[in-house]
Amino acid sequence: MKKIVECVPNFSEGRNKETIDAIAKAIEDTPGCVLLDVDPGQSTNRTVVTFVGSPDAVVEGAINSARVARERIDMSTHQGEHHRMGAMDVCPFIPVANVTMEECVAISKTFGERAAKELDIPIYLYEESSEKDYRKKLPQIREGQYEAIKDRIILPEWKPDYGPAKFDPQWGATVTGARFFLIAFNVNLLSTPNQAHRIALNLREAGRGDDDPGRFKDVKGMGWYVDEYNLAQVTVNLNNYKVTAPHTLFEAVKEEAGKLNVAVAGSEMVGLVPLEAVLMAAEYYIEKENLFILDEDQKVRLVIERMGLNSVAPFKPEEKIIEYIIAEEPDEPLASLSVRGFVDEVASRSSAPGGGSVSAAIAAMGAGLGSMVAKLTLGVRKFESVDAKMRELVPPLHEAAHALIPLIDADTDAFTDFVDALRLPSGTDEEKAHRESMMQAGLKKAIEVPLGTMKTADAAWDAMVEVARYGNIASKSDVEVGARALEMGIWGAYKNVVINMADVSDEAYKTETLKLAEDMVARARTMSDKVLQILEERS
Repeated sequence: MKKIVECVPNFSEGRNKETIDAIAKAIEDTPGCVLLDVDPGQSTNRTVVTFVGSPDAVVEGAINSARVARERIDMSTHQGEHHRMGAMDVCPFIPVANVTMEECVAISKTFGERAAKELDIPIYLYEESSEKDYRKKLPQIREGQYEAIKDRIILPEWKPDYGPAKFDPQWGATVTGARFFLIAFNVNLLSTPNQAHRIALNLREAGRGDDDPGRFKDVKGMGWYVDEYNLAQVTVNLNNYKVTAPHTLFEAVKEEAGKLNVAVAGSEMVGLVPLEAVLMAAEYYIEKENLFILDEDQKVRLVIERMGLNSVAPFKPEEKIIEYIIAEEPDEPLASLSVRGFVDEVASRSSAPGGGSVSAAIAAMGAGLGSMVAKLTLGVRKFESVDAKMRELVPPLHEAAHALIPLIDADTDAFTDFVDALRLPSGTDEEKAHRESMMQAGLKKAIEVPLGTMKTADAAWDAMVEVARYGNIASKSDVEVGARALEMGIWGAYKNVVINMADVSDEAYKTETLKLAEDMVARARTMSDKVLQILEERS
């Protein structure tokens, strides 16, 4: 899965368009970075830039933008309403998808170390990246702002984490670190602003004070009236959506509004939102209402409807959900072919695609047939007695069919590392040893792909057997073909594991992997026969 990190550097320049554009271009021109937003403020004289990318890419993007700021921004002449202490004032790194907070801490430290060295600037760590309680929060570090740096930076307790402990009048100082994704979220009320604020006080972490805290952690909020919309809003920042999610806050507002006989009129996501937060809401409503929804686009639609996200402005998933904004077409040239095109490729005078890709395709179609029959049984009046059973059986078959599709292309690409290793120099003993090590690693990678096909297909067997037992018997032949296809796909992938294993020198790996593969082949044979037997007995 692709790792996505968000970076939101704040620059102390909100008026000079050339400088702002140059900073944005530096990020846009960084391979692997996608610029999402540039938000300059005239009165604050500050620009907030938002971009995403892989862990390595966001570091490069941040460095490149800081380099432009180093050349163009002079803090000694800066004036603005917002608190500030540096040309690049703060540069947080935020986990979005398939990245841990610990990884983002490491990313921030890599950025800090490199920026200090390459640009000769002082860098302070904050939030999750800082281990010093007295300088963990941004206001603690930025106390006194730019003007206080000259006297503070020379104190031992305020020595920068990276870079020189001396005042740089042009740059000031930069704060970097890792924090959770902040979601700005508004719930609309047909009420007065006082009622909205009353609800906000009940829900926000600070509540009404130390003696009267609110219901939810990591929530900052207030109530206000929006003339543009002609309604009141409970407006909140959710500092950690894994602690308090948007749907949790939304449902709580509905509850509090009900006590005041106030109507809720949908909600509004301000800015961008991670896909995970939306899918968390989908799972909540699916469970609450006992719904059966598998496809991601339908889950997103459910959340939009249940939370009224279109109430004041269109919620367009492709423009609001980060993963959709940066989505790329999957690199699946084989899987994207028509059936005729795929068969023609297999039949061509080329060793790829070969048996491994064909095995993945066959296994995918086998799981797909099982999924099809379960879905054709689900919701049919005459099969209402097995409706709950079908709800359990559809997901593993549906997921297996879709998970096997990328493996069609993965098998063709499996030997890339091995072929690259073959080209390595082998003139010296050291070079020979390195080449052999890389070849062995390449072989293991080539084995893991068909082994992955086997594991993914193997996970569908229990559901396939139950579909044979409870599914619509009118689709008997479809389940029979599905079972045999699944068995054949596993057997074919097994043959690829065996043939690639011949040159592996790691005997422990070889023994363990072959045992695992042989067990799955045996299970496939047994389970396929079991499916056919069940169907025969039901006829």
